[in-house]
Amino acid sequence: MKTSHLLSASLLALGFLTSTAPVQAKDWKSVTIATEGAYDPWNLTLPGGKLGGFEVEMVEDLCKRMQITCKLVVQNWDGMIAGLKAGKYDVMMDSIVITDERKKEIAFSVPYASTSASFVAASGKLLPEAKGPTMKLGTDPKAVRAAIEPLRAALKGKTIGIASGTVYTAFMDAHFKDIATVREYSASADTMLDLKAGRIDAAFDDVTLINSILEKPDSKGLAYTGPKIGGLVFGEGEALGFRKADGDLKAKFDVAIKAALADGTVKKLSLKWFKTDLTGTL
Repeated sequence: MKTSHLLSASLLALGFLTSTAPVQAKDWKSVTIATEGAYDPWNLTLPGGKLGGFEVEMVEDLCKRMQITCKLVVQNWDGMIAGLKAGKYDVMMDSIVITDERKKEIAFSVPYASTSASFVAASGKLLPEAKGPTMKLGTDPKAVRAAIEPLRAALKGKTIGIASGTVYTAFMDAHFKDIATVREYSASADTMLDLKAGRIDAAFDDVTLINSILEKPDSKGLAYTGPKIGGLVFGEGEALGFRKADGDLKAKFDVAIKAALADGTVKKLSLKWFKTDLTGTL
């Protein structure tokens, strides 16, 4: 009996010490980064299976700065946050916009780009492309509704495609679902395939993706519809995503991103892949 009590006491003490001991910060020598590999030109799969694109080249530069070995894996967007939280990989990279809703789930690096979105449709079927500056919208729902009323009128009764789970989903639900059929797809590439095939009337997505689509020979006849839309209505800019517990890893990437922004590396890659500087509005 005495031995049993002593053993129990020892185990209790060990458990107490284990639970209260400080957690050691992880020595990040290597990280696994998930990307979609299908969001051209942010990230794409090249012939032969190698990954390329703006974010892929950017993160290669960041990892060299941090002297960390980085492994890139492909993951569908609609399961990316769940996979990060489950520990399948350490970082998310997929043109991810910082929003208050997403901040509840994951942590974000400092932003490295800021872009806008627009509708794309068969040329001449809806509104002509607006040639003026990007329409900057804030977070006041009434002001947003007033600004986009011409778009709502043009799209009334139409079928609009959008990739599910993107930063644009809430915008579509709030301002177009009451007047149009909004069809969600697991990936932007699938949305554009249905648009080209005439199964939907319009698609709404990032202008950088739309630009890459319009450059392809099989996209003849498609064109922007209405203005390009940006601003805080879509969040604070694109960033990398991390588990909230990995603050030390986020800090390493923050330092590297700030340095790459300061020395012009991110701007150079933006001009290469987008033909425009997406860091200019940060």
